[in-house]
Amino acid sequence: MNTVLVDLDELISRLDLPAKIRLLTGADMWSLPPLPEIGLDRLVMSDGPIGVRGEQWSAADPSIALPSPTALAATWDVELVRRAGRLLAQEARRKGVHVLLAPTLNLHRSPLGGRHFECFSEDAYLTGEIGAAYVEGVQEGGVATTPKHFVANDFETDRFTVDVVVGEQALRELYLRPFERVVRAGAWGVMTAYNSVNGTTMTEHAELVHGVLKGEWGFDGFVVSDWDGGAFDRGRRARWHRRGHAGAVRAVGRPAEAAVREGARAGIGRGRPRPPHPAPGRTRRRPPPHRHGTRRRS
Repeated sequence: MNTVLVDLDELISRLDLPAKIRLLTGADMWSLPPLPEIGLDRLVMSDGPIGVRGEQWSAADPSIALPSPTALAATWDVELVRRAGRLLAQEARRKGVHVLLAPTLNLHRSPLGGRHFECFSEDAYLTGEIGAAYVEGVQEGGVATTPKHFVANDFETDRFTVDVVVGEQALRELYLRPFERVVRAGAWGVMTAYNSVNGTTMTEHAELVHGVLKGEWGFDGFVVSDWDGGAFDRGRRARWHRRGHAGAVRAVGRPAEAAVREGARAGIGRGRPRPPHPAPGRTRRRPPPHRHGTRRRS
């Protein structure tokens, strides 16, 4: 594969503010708009992780379905998973997809997890090694990956609004560890989670996104929010989820433009109180009606 070096700062400097906002908000459910002034074609993303859905949710556009990631991880065979990644890259290119929204690196914390079939294992080391092979296989075919959901989104109930309170050691040794491994494997993207961690939503979490992911680990790829997850506060994000994706795109335009113009993103993740780290042990508390939940982990 030929590598072309470009000056991204120079390209971005050619864009006016509305064009930059279009890149932040997207053209539709699955794509970014083309920007011919900088040579950027339309960029298409698609769900995985056991196949490539593509833009059409129709039986007229079938997809190859691989065994679930849990089954793949149970083989402990990184070369097999790397081959599966190459197959997924071929499928993505057949469907005109540039970015595969996978793999899912969250851990099996409970058999009741509704999306655990997307995840590899309850073990952080195995998840990291299998996830790295998946990333390498897909990207060998020229298709980007976005390991997700960064971080501590290891459950389905209330995953859009919950605040996960977790101690530093558990966060590092369990939940962050698979992501660190795929960054070393060269992942081109990372998807942030809907949830908060220790009081701050992951899309706004300067300590984990800028400090750990980009600072400590040296990640130089792109960070994308989960769908509708880039709102400016959790209340608005929940309302947007009820309104649907089109409403979210329409609503975000002017506030996002104002935020970019005023430099509001420079203060991301600041000024929000952090609850104390939990004592050893893990408890789960269901949230009262109409309020955000909290999950404690250690």
